[in-house]
Amino acid sequence: MIVPKPLQTGDKAIIVSPAGKIDPEYVQRASELLTSWGLIVEQSPVCLGEYGRFSASAEERLEDLQKAFDREDIRLILCSRGGYGVMQFLDKLTPDSLLKNPKWIIGYSDITALHAMLQKNGLASLHAPMARHLSLSGPDDVAVNYLKSILWGKTPDYTIAEHPFNQTGKASGILRGGNLSLLYALRGTPFDFDPEGTILFVEDIGERAYHIDRMFQNLRMSGILERISGLIIGEFTDCEEDPFMKQSIYEGIYKMVAPYSYPVCFGFPVGHSDNNYPLLCGNTSTLIVQDDQVILKQN
Repeated sequence: MIVPKPLQTGDKAIIVSPAGKIDPEYVQRASELLTSWGLIVEQSPVCLGEYGRFSASAEERLEDLQKAFDREDIRLILCSRGGYGVMQFLDKLTPDSLLKNPKWIIGYSDITALHAMLQKNGLASLHAPMARHLSLSGPDDVAVNYLKSILWGKTPDYTIAEHPFNQTGKASGILRGGNLSLLYALRGTPFDFDPEGTILFVEDIGERAYHIDRMFQNLRMSGILERISGLIIGEFTDCEEDPFMKQSIYEGIYKMVAPYSYPVCFGFPVGHSDNNYPLLCGNTSTLIVQDDQVILKQN
């Protein structure tokens, strides 16, 4: 995988909106934060646009993002938000310029689809906070500070507390994943991930408990869960538990992965919340699950 070089003071960043429309205030405050880090920040032409639920038409968003890819002076592309929209043009993006001039690309949620495309082309990218988080949480936020550290070449190791559903063990592999619904939607497409040697991480928001179970049953029956090297279960934000399922969301996943010998971590701080630790997708990482703690080393 190609990992972009660390940023330096004076590097240029651009904020894009390849999916949903966004409150301009979030973009402005995120721009101010990035500027305080020493970056020169601009907004793409459709960054603050509005076209129904989107920032612009699919054709305009494609052109907007492609131009950001192709610009040689840009070192960082921050996706302003997720929502929905990247899959409308994912197969039309051309990453050739990124292979010659790698850039940091940041986002999560719907941006999971973009991460998948980049990894298929050998490019690492950051599953990390976007404009709203940056603007509301500010420079002292833990996840924001982790993000800055990675961009400046100091990738942190994460240590979190144990969880009763964890499965102990140690595994090294390529860190892949993101929003479960997007990973599910990409199954069977050219952007589906290779489970061999993968440490998979998942999170989601606003999904019904049986939807989550159905998506995991797909991962089980298709052999994904059997073939991965490790599993990180993040946060399922605003996913209401369903008493008619006769088990919690985590319990259902726990039962599905119990037959496998690889390490499994539940409750990792990644997802649609303030505790959204940046993860370097496509990077070789090591997951160590112990009885009393979990360590993720992003090598």
